[in-house]
Amino acid sequence: MKSSMSVCASPLNGSHGKDSRRNRKVADITRVLSVSPVDVAALRRMAISEGGLLTDEIRCQVWPRLLNVPSHVHEQEPGKLERENNKDYNQVLLDVQRSLRRFPPGMPDEQREGLQEELIDIILRVLKKNPQLHYYQGYHDIVVTFLLVLGERLATALVEKLSTHHLRDFMDPTMDNTKHILNYLMPIIERVNPEVHDFMQQAEVGTIFALSWLITWFGHVLSDFRHVVRLYDFFLACHPLMPIYFAAVIVLYREEEVLECECDMAMVHHLLSQIPQDLPYETLISRAGDLFVQFPPSELAREAATQESTAASTFTDFGLASTQQRPDSVLRRRRRQKQAALESSGAAGPNTVAVARPSVARRFVRLAVMGLTVALGAAAIAVVNTALEWAPKLDLFP
Repeated sequence: MKSSMSVCASPLNGSHGKDSRRNRKVADITRVLSVSPVDVAALRRMAISEGGLLTDEIRCQVWPRLLNVPSHVHEQEPGKLERENNKDYNQVLLDVQRSLRRFPPGMPDEQREGLQEELIDIILRVLKKNPQLHYYQGYHDIVVTFLLVLGERLATALVEKLSTHHLRDFMDPTMDNTKHILNYLMPIIERVNPEVHDFMQQAEVGTIFALSWLITWFGHVLSDFRHVVRLYDFFLACHPLMPIYFAAVIVLYREEEVLECECDMAMVHHLLSQIPQDLPYETLISRAGDLFVQFPPSELAREAATQESTAASTFTDFGLASTQQRPDSVLRRRRRQKQAALESSGAAGPNTVAVARPSVARRFVRLAVMGLTVALGAAAIAVVNTALEWAPKLDLFP
């Protein structure tokens, strides 16, 4: 077992029936898209459910609707752009030139260079049209994903909407709001696994390891483009804070690695910043949805607003450590003692808080209402409803 967040077998992960389920989902999405007006809530549920939107062809039709970008907007011809007069041009150029790994392996140089030129134009157009937005390094990692999936014209329209809504906090003159969003990470981890939380606090690792995850929607750190677009399906269909919940479930999934690491800031930071490429993405997406429902942003907001680096002296366990006894040794010993006590009492299992899930009956009722497969995370409909409640404030969803 990797951690307390164990990987469950999924119907779609086996070969039997996989193609038929995929074909059925494609047919369901096509049917929703064929009806006017389109049921955007249904599309959102399909984007969240296992496998996401499946193909880039489908994403070209669904992503604009998830962001409420009308067709007449993305059909407009982009205006002429004077690059050299843009204050961000030099930095954008440098970042785009360093983005070779974000393009498909084996792509001809001429094609890649053409796409890099389009990438620069998209970024500069959005910034010129919205002077309140400030470019940040990592923004291009998000934009290139939209470019590769949608093409220049459609990507420009969607990136502008995304930049003025989901990414708005990252595009302020300072990083204050970005830091505030990162401050949600530790309260989520504490709710689920206090031991991991305390270990990270003692190591004083902070949350900077997750910065590139958050501001690029994991585009900068995942090497497989299929995983990137799957996460984009999920994030576009949910509340803007969902990426920080997904960051939390990655840390929680790596519980054993974290607790076995030396309790040292540099060591823990190095471990966490090297994100595994073989993560069980569908399981983690489901877990992130569950955590969002159980611990919504409104419940964590006060803690996030006051989150500061807490001194080691505030933790009783760590106060036991002497100069001859490293804190990580104390934690490991206490963890073994807790495990032994649980086993002796017949209640074996890690010292974590279980994520609440609906009863089987309620789960299937929800799934029946949504018309989705049993592989869907239990919290999907609540995540969607929360997104719908939030959306009108920003006029994002119809």
